[in-house]
Amino acid sequence: MDSHSPRIRAKPGGLPADDTTPAAQAEARHRAGRNSTLVSVAVNIGLTAVQAVAGVISGSQALLADAAHSLSDLLSDFVVLAAGWQSRKDPDADHQYGHLRFETGASLALGVLLLTVGGGMLWAALGKLQATGGAQPVQPVALWVALATLASKELLFRYMLSVARRVRSSMLVANAWHARSDAASSLVVALGIGGNLLGYHVLDPIAAIVVGLMVARMGLRFGWDALNDLMDRAADEETVAAIRATMLATPGVLGLHDLRTRKMGDQVLVDVHLEIDATLTVAQGHAIAVEARRRTLEHHHVLNVMTHVDPVYVGAPTADG
Repeated sequence: MDSHSPRIRAKPGGLPADDTTPAAQAEARHRAGRNSTLVSVAVNIGLTAVQAVAGVISGSQALLADAAHSLSDLLSDFVVLAAGWQSRKDPDADHQYGHLRFETGASLALGVLLLTVGGGMLWAALGKLQATGGAQPVQPVALWVALATLASKELLFRYMLSVARRVRSSMLVANAWHARSDAASSLVVALGIGGNLLGYHVLDPIAAIVVGLMVARMGLRFGWDALNDLMDRAADEETVAAIRATMLATPGVLGLHDLRTRKMGDQVLVDVHLEIDATLTVAQGHAIAVEARRRTLEHHHVLNVMTHVDPVYVGAPTADG
């Protein structure tokens, strides 16, 4: 069982504690995501402005490419804020399972944004290499700005990833790794600018090309993962095995089969056939299924469980032995 799975602690009398109810968990998750994203917005506004100005003054194509990457971070932060607000809406007549897939849609949008920004970087850097006169020397200020950006982005990545893992949000994880990609690109930019200052002038636009490739690759990966989730991709094997174990541990459940899962944002929808003693009454079988569902919702990041009771005779083989 995942050690990070939410637990519902009980008050005397069996009532859940207020701070661990599903509504309280959702509110805490939204608040943490919003606060971390606002921190990212502030950092990216400052970095975009400083990198753009320094890039123009120093004549560094790589630093300008890094500024474009920081700008894409800023735009993605606004996408995350909008999706986080939208995904919190309650179920309605048109979205009876809620709006959690807005987060997956936001991850797809981030992937497309990264892919587009990466392509633009490649185009600009290749044009610089082909321009008359070729690559030009840059000013030392570009190196200091690149190193400061590298440190800022790495710190931002570590902060955002810790928040994303704590609240278990794939959208926030995607946004955190976007910040890490910018940190990695800043390292490449610093190396390119350093080489340019040593006399290897072509390294500055080459660094811009490398940054463009890195950004495009990450965008393709995020977009592909989000697209698979929108196509009802199943939960990972570890999660499915943990859910299966929880259900089989429920008193009265003799076995199960046709356990199916599909992702709904960062949660999971479950369908399962539970094998129950055929000699029990309908009410008894129903009570066992309800308990299996309750345990699954309590111990796993599951949005809903749809159960079907299959009667079996004690002593006859079941799907799970």
